[in-house]
Order: sequence, then structure tokens, then C-alpha cells
Amino acid sequence: MHIYLGADHRGYQLKKEVIDWLTDQQIPYTDFGATKYDAEDDYNDFAKQVAKAVSENPDSFGILLCGSGQGMCMQANRHKSIRAALCNNAAEAIETREHNDANILCISADNARDHFTEILDSFLSTQPLPDEKYKRRCQKLDEE
Repeated sequence: MHIYLGADHRGYQLKKEVIDWLTDQQIPYTDFGATKYDAEDDYNDFAKQVAKAVSENPDSFGILLCGSGQGMCMQANRHKSIRAALCNNAAEAIETREHNDANILCISADNARDHFTEILDSFLSTQPLPDEKYKRRCQKLDEE
């Protein structure tokens, strides 16, 4: 498993904490930035890089952090083969992995700071359910 990370200025501080957690868990990662706090940066730039990397490496995951998590999620989902999901708790992370085979986790830095490790652990440890209906639905996400 390899993780690709991205955060804008509002997710910058939480990304540093995510990096500490990934390091403690011995999970390899690539950090696409932001590498410094810049109040004028755009979430789109980081989401595009992470989505491209995940789409080129199907066994990887992405983690995107911004204030609400919404902008990152919208931008990432514009890429084919990306199934980005905004998760505010562990239950949502589990369900989106089981039902949607989500490959990018979007986290609200404003709302999930106190429990982001539970969300990360749930997302990364959950496998998609093998039911045909879930596979069919995921395939439809990539249809034109």
C-alpha cells in the first residue's frame, strides 16, 4: 500500500499530523504538498496531483485535506477511475470502502481534527465487499 497526500493551506497543519500517523504505522507515502503554509494556494492543484497518482497506481490510496473536504473531493472525482469520498467519521469511511471501493479519502480539517486517526485507520483497513451489485455500481462511475 502506498498513500499519496495533498492539502491546501486549511489542511496543512492536519496533514503534518497525518504524516506522523502514517510514519508511526510504517505506511509509505508521497507528499504532494502543500509543503509550506500559503493562504493563497488552491486546493485544486493538490487534488489533481493526488488523483493523477492514484489513477496511475491502482493499488494505492490518496488522502486529501482542506477546510471542508468538499473542494478536494469534487476536484479529485473529475478524474477517471477515482472514487473520492468525504468522510467525517469512521462509519462513513468503512461504508465507502465496502460499498464504493473508494480510493481517495477526503477529510475536513475543520471538522475531523479530533478523530482523524479513527477515520484513517477505518478507511485503510477496510476491504470492498465482493457483492456483484457493488462492483457493478463502481463500474458505472467510470462510464461516460
